[in-house]
Amino acid sequence: MGNVGRKLAVLGLGAVGRSVLELADAYGHDITGVADSTAAAIDSNGLAVADILGRKDRGEPIGDADTEAVLAGEYDTLVEVTPTTLGDAQPGFGHVRAALERDKHVVLANKGPMAERYPEVRALADESDGELRFEATVGATIPVLGTIQDYGPEMITAARGVLNGTANFILTRMTHEGLDYEHVLAEAQDLGVAETDPSFDVEGTDAALKCVILANVLTGGEPGFTLDDAEVEGIVDIPPSALELATEDGRTVRLIGEATREGVRVGPRLIPQNGTLAVTGTQNIVQLSTVHAGELNLSGRGAGGHETATAIYADIARLPE
Repeated sequence: MGNVGRKLAVLGLGAVGRSVLELADAYGHDITGVADSTAAAIDSNGLAVADILGRKDRGEPIGDADTEAVLAGEYDTLVEVTPTTLGDAQPGFGHVRAALERDKHVVLANKGPMAERYPEVRALADESDGELRFEATVGATIPVLGTIQDYGPEMITAARGVLNGTANFILTRMTHEGLDYEHVLAEAQDLGVAETDPSFDVEGTDAALKCVILANVLTGGEPGFTLDDAEVEGIVDIPPSALELATEDGRTVRLIGEATREGVRVGPRLIPQNGTLAVTGTQNIVQLSTVHAGELNLSGRGAGGHETATAIYADIARLPE
């Protein structure tokens, strides 16, 4: 294992995919295929990343190939960073299947396949000579899945924490400034902390997907949790008065997700104002409850292009040569 030079095929050219391309040289890897939603480029000797990104910035097609050509091309590791989709988790699931059936390694940031079709993906990985890694699906730079793997899933009884930076930023600002939800949401959108359509974040869906993945890891995917199994409540209806009352009582409100072998719950929770889980701004934290070692607290940036790409490259470094 280690940062041996690899040939990477990258599907998805949003903020994360772009960062994967930008950091490839620093990690000593070649990009031999890349696809966005409209076009693709392939070169078994390695693409010129600057040229690809330049065409993307100018609104030009990044190449004259398509996604199928990338999947059929020359690479040893597929990096799947297309947008997360629910239900059948397509097209991400199909991309993962195509690569594993060719005995290629797969590294995921796309949460869909691992949250919605975990048992199927694991079965494909078990039958493949390629390995599957998905650290970046939960908490970006925070090594949650690696820690669970190191300790052994059977030695972790629960995972809980703040798993969405957008929701946490909004709650932090509402608490500290006494502002209402709509005002802070608009501010977050102006700053680029919230998407134009923030529903995935503020309704708790993003945090729930991460917790579903955690529950699947803890159980080994038997029988396999999906988003439909999660109890989810967002932060849209929290009034400033509720936050003021919490502050007067020495507490605060955070959107807390919890994953156990029994299921997944996500919703606003009252927690101690100076407690471990009361991280501020866009910070994330995951608390693992262990059988023999008490609680482990892992915190860091839970989103962002370079942050998520860093987790992807950490997964790539763990792959066998």
